[in-house]
Amino acid sequence: MKKTVLIFMALLMTLGLKAQVKPIILGDKHAMLKVKQGEKYLLLPVQESEEIAAIAVLNGDNEMVKRLNVKLAIDRVDYYMPLELKGARLLDIEFHGDRRQKGAVSEFVCWREMKYSGSFDTTNREHFRPVYHHTPLYGWMNDPNGMFYKDGVWHLYYQYNPYGSQWENMTWGHSTSRDLIHWEAQPLAIEPDWLGSIFSGSCVTNGDEVVAMYTSAGHHQTQSIAFSKDGGRTFTKYAGNPVLTTSDVADFRDPRPFWNEDIKAWNLILAAGQEMRIYSSKDLKDWKYESSFGKEYGNHSGVWECPDLFKIDGNWVLICNINPGGPFGGSATQYFVGQFDGHKFTCESMPKVTKWLDYGKDHYATVSFYNAPENRHVVLAWMSNWQYANQVPTKQFRSANSIPRDLGLFRCGEETYVSVVPSKEMLALRGAKVKKPTETCEILVDTKNNTEIVLSNTKGEQVVMRYDAAKQTFSMDRVNSGDVSFSEAFPAVTEAPTFGTIKQLRIFIDRCSIEAFDAEGKMAMTNLVFPSEPYNNIKVKGGKTTIFEIKY
Repeated sequence: MKKTVLIFMALLMTLGLKAQVKPIILGDKHAMLKVKQGEKYLLLPVQESEEIAAIAVLNGDNEMVKRLNVKLAIDRVDYYMPLELKGARLLDIEFHGDRRQKGAVSEFVCWREMKYSGSFDTTNREHFRPVYHHTPLYGWMNDPNGMFYKDGVWHLYYQYNPYGSQWENMTWGHSTSRDLIHWEAQPLAIEPDWLGSIFSGSCVTNGDEVVAMYTSAGHHQTQSIAFSKDGGRTFTKYAGNPVLTTSDVADFRDPRPFWNEDIKAWNLILAAGQEMRIYSSKDLKDWKYESSFGKEYGNHSGVWECPDLFKIDGNWVLICNINPGGPFGGSATQYFVGQFDGHKFTCESMPKVTKWLDYGKDHYATVSFYNAPENRHVVLAWMSNWQYANQVPTKQFRSANSIPRDLGLFRCGEETYVSVVPSKEMLALRGAKVKKPTETCEILVDTKNNTEIVLSNTKGEQVVMRYDAAKQTFSMDRVNSGDVSFSEAFPAVTEAPTFGTIKQLRIFIDRCSIEAFDAEGKMAMTNLVFPSEPYNNIKVKGGKTTIFEIKY
């Protein structure tokens, strides 16, 4: 018995873990925990099927320095999340849910599994973690935020939960890249305060300064700003926050400021219910309302979110993400093309015309990088869908971003559409030509009038893609693609118009995703898949195939 204990203690030391905690039980839903001083992290055991436990972090003066919501483990541990203990003295923990069903608080498994540690292991433990798509090291991620380019570095912020792999505790995470492909995780950029959680927003460069504008999501949604003097690494919140408020709509969020050279002032577009509101400013602090856009235009089946507004070749493009209301259910990205004079956006299409940027189920919250070089319009999307984002079969992390894409314009009939092509940086990933698909590859298919592409594995799982030149459609069937059991909304067939002939398809595969593009940019389709083993076989009817391995 003594030998077993010694082995167990040695294992804990190897993992950098120390003795379990000793809670103070105060009631059937209430406990406290005195923090051991000198420790870096407290590893919080999470059980995703449980109710939220509200944790207040108090310092030595009994001031609350942080508040977070965590699904602390009751009878099993799904994974651990790190709580940095800098300045913490006491945790005040309130459990929610029916304790008559869960048992006594003192018996919860979290107390036996909650441990101090000098480090947190972020080594990948997930079969479905993408290789060449951006993902958080751990925890939940949704909308990309505040993206900008400066001094050779692409900055990506994102909606982030550092304390669980489901939506909660919205914070701005941060990653940087020099090539849009290889991303380096950075410390948290902007954390919640007493105005609320940190919802989506944007960054602009103003001389040597980076200014972030974001939604403070408290009792009401208001807009705040923060300043960075070190290129976007750290931010100081403006003492005069909030800088913009409203009282007429509950959903008032996702600000997108930008410098408009035409009027020599800043413009701002943000989502307000089911419309976009436009403002102007000379200093990013005092905003004047100019106009609204959206009434009766496009799809109104859900809340409008995450707007963007930029000029391409003399036309203006207004990005409008919507949830629900996507062409195949759940969240999606629609857009409008027209003119903007710094005060009002005028759409060139009839009100009932709806244009989708991507016809898959897993493409949302699309926004562009501010100040991208060469006058490019580079965008990233959140590669998931609100119908099942919290349930997809990963635990260490949830959600990835799409590959980077460049936007342009093309005409078809009487309408102007936005073209979508993989960013040129993706070409650098092309390795040797191979005969069979792998879990990370790019597939080129030179199409004919009717082309069918079947990706499959030895388990009988498959994805079927079809191009019909006569109907001018492209479809992707993932009904039998692998694990589809976690949501009734996941098995689906998605179909896109091709706006003419497709000569070549570019298909990117990365473990849990398939992104298909018309090489000329007239069609894009993004879908998640969760095969039990990689698709290692391909059959193509009516087309010529070239497969490149991915060099990452």
